[in-house]
Amino acid sequence: MAVPLLDLKLQYAAIRDEVLRATNEVYDSQHFILGKKVDDFERDFAKYCQTKHCIAVSSGTDALLVALMVLGVGPGDEVIVPAYSFFATAGVVARLNATPVFVDIDLSDYNIDPAQIRKAITKKTKAIMPVHLYGQCADMSKMDFGIPIVEDAAQAVGAEFNGKPAGSIGAIGCFSFFPSKNLGAFGDAGAVTTNDDALAEKLVDFRVHGMRPKYFHKYVGGNFRIDALQAAILHIKLPHLDAWHEGRRRNAAVYSELLRGTNAILPAELPNRKHIFNQYVIRVPNRDRVMAHLKAAGIGCEIYYPKTLPQQECFAYLKPGRFPNSEIAANETLAIPVYPELTRAQIEEVVREIRKALA
Repeated sequence: MAVPLLDLKLQYAAIRDEVLRATNEVYDSQHFILGKKVDDFERDFAKYCQTKHCIAVSSGTDALLVALMVLGVGPGDEVIVPAYSFFATAGVVARLNATPVFVDIDLSDYNIDPAQIRKAITKKTKAIMPVHLYGQCADMSKMDFGIPIVEDAAQAVGAEFNGKPAGSIGAIGCFSFFPSKNLGAFGDAGAVTTNDDALAEKLVDFRVHGMRPKYFHKYVGGNFRIDALQAAILHIKLPHLDAWHEGRRRNAAVYSELLRGTNAILPAELPNRKHIFNQYVIRVPNRDRVMAHLKAAGIGCEIYYPKTLPQQECFAYLKPGRFPNSEIAANETLAIPVYPELTRAQIEEVVREIRKALA
């Protein structure tokens, strides 16, 4: 039995009528840029994240970029980032002509190691950007260095640390609504959250070229606006999100039960965290052989990420050195299907093939 890594058609089938009703309202209004649909989503997403403000933007990458822009990050500044993450985490720093300073991860959760952050701080450090990777928050209790924290929560909408939602803990939280995320748009979209009124006001301005009022520009911002269509779709999906999280958590628990006793290292939900399993990632020393076996059997799987950020060619100029835990993660991790609509039979099929590959 073939099992895809993700099947968004099943999710869409359950909410199709709601989505079509909401998008038809946008078509009928002919109001596609900002407006009421965006306002409604921002209000309810801020409430979901337990923050005062949400500013919806064009993508998760733009969320990170505009967050650093309003903090004044620029040439000569440093931003501390994990050595293992999606490219955008470090890419936005370099785009502002600042320097990404890489820090190794903790293999228990694949998130930035707070003990290593302290060693990386200099007088040039302008921000710290922990990534809540795979759907589990980084250890936010050990990052109070008096430096603004930008949470890269692109994979962690609804995850919690000590009962606080991702995106509500640092100065700014950044989210991606790429279609494969737990809360996915029908294209690119993102959001920024904050409890700081002054930062929120700047974020609103920076989203539209630093403009307020119209055609008067105090800042050089960007075109970071979310489409009204995407906001309407996200607003329909948001009330379903916690049920989808529980489906993923249920499936993760079944995997962890059925894979117990193998030599695969399984993801763990660490104390004081709520893991929403944007991915279910196992770690095996013979990862490439396991992946080849699974794909031959029709089992969807994916490597997140085959190279560390310091190993990327575009960052060679930094001469960043080695980050052993990040390199282990890049060489040994493999994501398997965990989407909420998976059946028990499909999970058992995935586990059977993993056990064969590990034998």
